[in-house]
Amino acid sequence: MSAAQALTGSIAASHVIKWLRAWYSTDMPDAIDLEILRQMLPSTPYGTGVREIKQPVQFNEDAFEGMLARDPNDHEVWGIAYNGRSRPERQRFTIAHELGHFILHRGQQQSFNCDKQSVHTGIDTLRDIEREADDFASNLLMPGDLLRSWISNQRIDFRVLGDIAKRFNVSLEALCIRYIKFTTDRAILVYWDNGYMKYEWRSGSARRTRARIRRNGEPVEPMPGTLAADASITQEWDGTEMSAAIWCPEEAQHMKLREFKHSYNTRDRVLTLLLLESAEPRSWDRSWQDEESFDSFDQFVSNGQLPDRR
Repeated sequence: MSAAQALTGSIAASHVIKWLRAWYSTDMPDAIDLEILRQMLPSTPYGTGVREIKQPVQFNEDAFEGMLARDPNDHEVWGIAYNGRSRPERQRFTIAHELGHFILHRGQQQSFNCDKQSVHTGIDTLRDIEREADDFASNLLMPGDLLRSWISNQRIDFRVLGDIAKRFNVSLEALCIRYIKFTTDRAILVYWDNGYMKYEWRSGSARRTRARIRRNGEPVEPMPGTLAADASITQEWDGTEMSAAIWCPEEAQHMKLREFKHSYNTRDRVLTLLLLESAEPRSWDRSWQDEESFDSFDQFVSNGQLPDRR
């Protein structure tokens, strides 16, 4: 396998962050300047054969998310476009996503049109490259060493995570996904769309202890007695303590969790964060399915790529 084939989104982002930190020579800002990166990339090993990446151009079509395309009249030039109606932090993620396509995939095709259809298509190859570009953007915009240091020895709640999201200039949802990957605590993040679960994302320790939310049918709705099911509560950033068994059927009755809730402005989309008390890992049972319930469209959603419905 060649070095190019082995390149992943996280590895590429790690190298880019190293180059950016060397460019700044002093402390790099928490929110990476993507304009500096755009200008820098053609002069790095990841920009071989490319003279320029054109500045992002805004488009206002609702179905349009982002695009990377090669200039048909000058093959040493690539250009990026994005939906100008989306929130600034999502525009920022989209640009980083397209830069990920530039680094990882430009040898495979001449253009990348990242609209809603291309993201949730069933074509395996397209699913894979969208996930890889998302992985690059997440690792680039939220460097793991910084995030790990900022969440260490803190009592986590939505206020803490919201402050970190602002420092990185990313959405709360994107930051929460990244937090789930890094935390050593038992944590579960659930995204609800119009009252039904779109995805459930669990930390490593939550998976090892088989903590998973209760299924009450398909599609899954919030369980009675939870903040997620209470339409009168739109925000709970400090957390409400309750029995973990309300959410997770395999938890002992004495186990507790804290539930956090964030409703978007239209209130049809809701984020639930569950932080469970520590528990010992459970023995592996092959009959018990321990897979994440999300697809490539959910992955794009998780990083802030949905149409703006605040």
